[in-house]
Amino acid sequence: MVDGRKFRGAKAGAGCDNGFWIGGTLFDNVTPDMKIYKEEIFGPVLGCVRVKDLAEATELINSHEYGNGVSLFTRDGNTAREFSRRVQVGMVGVNVPIPVPMAWHGFGGWKKSLFGDMHAYGEEGVRFYTKQKSIMQRWPESIGKGAEFVMPTAK
Repeated sequence: MVDGRKFRGAKAGAGCDNGFWIGGTLFDNVTPDMKIYKEEIFGPVLGCVRVKDLAEATELINSHEYGNGVSLFTRDGNTAREFSRRVQVGMVGVNVPIPVPMAWHGFGGWKKSLFGDMHAYGEEGVRFYTKQKSIMQRWPESIGKGAEFVMPTAK
């Protein structure tokens, strides 16, 4: 676990010492009976749920009442394709820790994760009755070194 409760950065500002700010936080080995799994939280928080196979992962995701975003880390292109196709969420990340698309994509998920009638922005506001899925992928050669929990940037 990475604990962000002691964050004291320059950008923290007034009021952060009283619990209104949290730094990057990682919860590993999250299970479906935990509150962090059941609720849809936002912020610099990542909850990692471990499963035995693709079928278990797909069932776990699809049975959840929310469907905002999910990420998969793999070196197998077939697994990435099947995962992206089968999961019922609005934003899918493959080897991308935070599957937040660019401004021309709608931001929001499916099911109870829908953000307002018109989602938040993008072409989704024009396509009012459509169901959009964004899939962000990275296939870096360094994936063999393990998961990278940083926002990708151009070099």
